[in-house]
Amino acid sequence: CSCFVQAGDTSIGWALGYMLSLSSLLPEERIGLRKALQKMFAGLPELGISNGEDLKETLTNCTEPLKAIDQFQTENGILLPTLQSALPFLDLHGTPRLEFHQSVFDELRDKLMERVATIAEGKDEDRYGKLEELLEKSFPLVKMPSIQPVVMQVLKHLPKVPEKKLKLVMADKELYKVCAVEVKRQIWQDNQALFGDEVSPLLKQYIVEKEAALFSSDLSVLHNFFSPSPKARRQGEVVLKLTQMIGKNVKLYDMVLQFLRTLFLRTRNVHYCTLRAELLMSLHDLDISEICSVDPCHKFTWCLDACIRERFVDAKRARELQGFLDGVKKGQEQVLGDLSMILCDPFASNTLVLSTVRNLQELLSQDALPRDSPDLMLLLRMLSLGQGAWDMIDSQVFKEPRLELEVVTRFLPAMLSVVVDDYTFTVEQKLPNEEKTSLSYPTALPDAFNKYLQENRVACEMGLYYALHIAKQRNKNALQRLLPALVETYNDMAFGDIFLHLLTGHLTLLSDEFGTEEFCSAVFDGFLLTSFSSKENVHRHTLRLLLHLYQKVLPSCMETLVKTLEPPKQVGKLLCRMKPIPKDIPLALQ
Repeated sequence: CSCFVQAGDTSIGWALGYMLSLSSLLPEERIGLRKALQKMFAGLPELGISNGEDLKETLTNCTEPLKAIDQFQTENGILLPTLQSALPFLDLHGTPRLEFHQSVFDELRDKLMERVATIAEGKDEDRYGKLEELLEKSFPLVKMPSIQPVVMQVLKHLPKVPEKKLKLVMADKELYKVCAVEVKRQIWQDNQALFGDEVSPLLKQYIVEKEAALFSSDLSVLHNFFSPSPKARRQGEVVLKLTQMIGKNVKLYDMVLQFLRTLFLRTRNVHYCTLRAELLMSLHDLDISEICSVDPCHKFTWCLDACIRERFVDAKRARELQGFLDGVKKGQEQVLGDLSMILCDPFASNTLVLSTVRNLQELLSQDALPRDSPDLMLLLRMLSLGQGAWDMIDSQVFKEPRLELEVVTRFLPAMLSVVVDDYTFTVEQKLPNEEKTSLSYPTALPDAFNKYLQENRVACEMGLYYALHIAKQRNKNALQRLLPALVETYNDMAFGDIFLHLLTGHLTLLSDEFGTEEFCSAVFDGFLLTSFSSKENVHRHTLRLLLHLYQKVLPSCMETLVKTLEPPKQVGKLLCRMKPIPKDIPLALQ
C-alpha cells in the first residue's frame, strides 16, 4: 500500500492501496472468464500488487503449497493484527472469505469516492494536483470493473484531464460509454465530429416531437401547439439533455448553434429556430453566466421570452426590444443572423402576430392610421426580420430586410376595411326591423388585400392570423369570405402545418355550422380540397378535422368527403396510432 500513500492524501492512498490488495484475492476461475479477468488485472503487477498469475507462479515453484497460500493471504489481506484472530469466527458462521473481503472492498470504494468528491469541492490550492497523482496511479486499472468507478470519479472531478488519458478513454468504446459527461465535454470540445454524432439523434428526436404535436388528433383552441409555456417547453427531454451536454462549455454551445444553423439552412425547418431560443433560455434558467454573458442575443431572447409567456408584446418590452435591435453596432452585424433565427421561432412569430392584430384593433377603435403607431411598426419590423432569417443566413448578408411601405399604407388599410365591413354588417343585424337596410354581407375582398396576401410574407402572416381571429370569434360569414383568398398565398403559407394545425382547432368552435352545405363547401371544396392531392400534410390535417367532427358534418357531404379523402394504408395506420377509433367512425377514416 505504501506506493499509494504518495498520492498526496494519506486516507486516499491507504484506501486505494487496500482495495488493490484485496482485488488480488478475487478468484480468477469464479465465473469462467479467465482471459477476461487476466486482462482486467493486468495492471496490478505494474503497481506492485500481486495478482492471480503471481499466486500461480508461487504455487508452481513452492514445495509447501499450504504455507505459500497462507503467506499470500497474509501479505495481501487486511493488515490488522486484531483481525486475524477474529476471522475464524466468520468461518464458524459459514461466511466465505471472499464475501467478507468484497464487503470491505465495497465500503472502502464508497468512502474513497466520497473523499475524492470532498477534495475536489474543497479550497485546497493543490487539490487538483492530488487528484492527478491519484489518477496516474489508478488509471492502469481502469478496465477493472471494481476499480473503474473510482477512476471515473477522479476523471469527473478534474477540470482538465491529461490529454493522453482523454485519448485513451475516447479510443475505448466501453470506457467512453461509462465516463461522466464532464469528461466527455473535454473530449467533445476538440472532436466536433464525435460531438455531432452524439447531438444528431437528439436534434432528430426534437423535430419528430414537434411534428407529432402538430399532427396530434386532439383538436382544441385552448390546448394547441402554442399552449405550453416557455418554461414548460424547456423541461423537454432533448433541451435538458443538450443543456447537460453543454454545461458551461462555450465551445460546445457554439458547436450546437452551428449545427442548428446548418440544419435550418438545409431543411428550412423553423423548429430549429425554436430549439436555438429554448437552449439559450434553458442555460439562463440555470444561471450559466459563462455562456449567457457571451451570447449577444441573451438579453433580447430573455425579453422576448417574457413576451411569449404573456402572449403579448406590451409597450415597455417593445421599447426594450427596439433598443436591442437599434444597438447592433457597425462591425457586429452578424448578430442579426442569430436574432433573425430567434424571431423566426414559431412561438415568437405567433406572439408578434397576435400582438399586431390586437394593436390594429386598438387603432381601429381610435380612428388612427397604422403608420402612426410606433409599436405596430416595431412589430412589423421584427416580423420582417424573422421571416427573412433563412435568406440572411444563406446569403451571409447581415442586414435588416426593408419592410415594404405599401404593406403599411395599402395592405393594412385594406385588412381594416374588411374588419369594418364585418362590424357594419353585425351592427346592422342588431337594428330593429324598421331601421334595417337591404345591406347584404360582402363576398369580395379588396384587391390590395389579395395582392399582398400572395406577394408579401409579412402581409400573408397577418392575413392568416386574421382568419384564425375571426374563426375564434365564430364569425362564419367573415370566414367564408376569407377562405377562398387563402388558396393562393405567399409560398403556400396557408397550407403549412402550423397554420392548418391552428385552423382545424379553431374550426371546432364552428362545429354546428358543418351541418350546412354552404359552410362545408367553403371549408372543404373552397379551401382544403384545393391542394390535398398534392400536399400530404393537407390530407392529414383534413382527416384530423373529420376525425373530430364527422358526427357533425352533413351526411351527404360526409359521404362525398369519405370517397375523396380515402387515405393510403399508411395514413390509416397512422390515424390508428393517433387515437382509438370509435365504433361508429366511417370505414374510410379508420
